Amino acid sequence: MADDNEDAEMKRARSRERQLALENTNTDIGFCGRILVGLSLIFLLITLPISIWMCIVIVKEYQRAIIFRLGRLLSGGAKGPGLFFVLPCTDSFINVDMRTVTFNIPPQEVLTRDSVAVCVDGLVYYRVQNPTLAVANVSNADAATQLLAQTTLRNVLSNKNLAEILSDCEHIAHFMQVTLDNATDDWGIEVERVEIKDVKLPPQLLRAMASEAEATREARAKVIAAEGEMSASRALKEASLVIAESPSALQLRYLQTLNTIAEEKNSTIILALPLEILPKFVNT
Repeated sequence: MADDNEDAEMKRARSRERQLALENTNTDIGFCGRILVGLSLIFLLITLPISIWMCIVIVKEYQRAIIFRLGRLLSGGAKGPGLFFVLPCTDSFINVDMRTVTFNIPPQEVLTRDSVAVCVDGLVYYRVQNPTLAVANVSNADAATQLLAQTTLRNVLSNKNLAEILSDCEHIAHFMQVTLDNATDDWGIEVERVEIKDVKLPPQLLRAMASEAEATREARAKVIAAEGEMSASRALKEASLVIAESPSALQLRYLQTLNTIAEEKNSTIILALPLEILPKFVNT
C-alpha cells in the first residue's frame, strides 16, 4: 500500500511538471495578438450588455475548462468549477469531464502461449487526472485509452498459459492496470481498475476438460473406496480377535443381530439355534 501511494505521488508530480512545461512554452501572443485582444475588448464594451451573455461560461462541479487564447493555452491550467469569462472571437474553451469512465473491452481472440485459442473480454475504469494534458497531448483521450486497453489485453494474455489465465485473473488484471496507467500518464489519464470479465473456451476444449475432470473424480472415488475397504478389513480383523478371546461375545453379537432384524417390519421367520450344539455337528 505504501509503495502504491508513493507511485501515485510520483505520477502526480510528473504530471504537474509536464503541465507547467506545457504552459510555459512561449505564451506570448505577439503584437498582432495583443491588437486582436484589444479589439475584442472594445467590441465587448460596445455591445454591452448583450455581448456579456456570450462571454459567460459555467463549468459544472465534475468538469474543468481548458481555455485557448488565439490558439495558445492560457496559464493557470484548467478552470472551474464555477463561472468565468472568455473573450469573444479570440478565446475558445474545451470542457473535460473528470468523472470515472467505464467501458467494456470487446471480446478479443487470443492465442495463448500453449497454442489454445480463447476469447477474453474485460472492464476498464479510468478518469482524467490532468485536464490540460488530456486536451493538449492527445487528440481523443477516451478513444486512445480504449484502443490501448484492447492491445494490452491481447499482449498480456498471449504470454500466458491457459491454466494461468483461468487461475490467476486477478494478478493479470492488476498487471494490466499498472501497464495502462504508466502508458496513459502522458495523456493525463489515471487507470483506476481493470477486471477480466469472461474467458470463453472452444467447445471441444470444454468437452475435453470435462472428461478429464470426470476421470479424475472417478479415480479419486476409487482410491477413497479402496482406502475405506482397507480400514473396514482392519476393523473386522480387530473385532474377530476380540471375539476369539471371549466365546460369549459371539453369542452377544448373535443376539444383537436378531434384535436388528426384529426392528424391521417384515414377514421373516427366524428360528433361533443355540450355538452350543454347533460344535457337536462339526465334530461328527
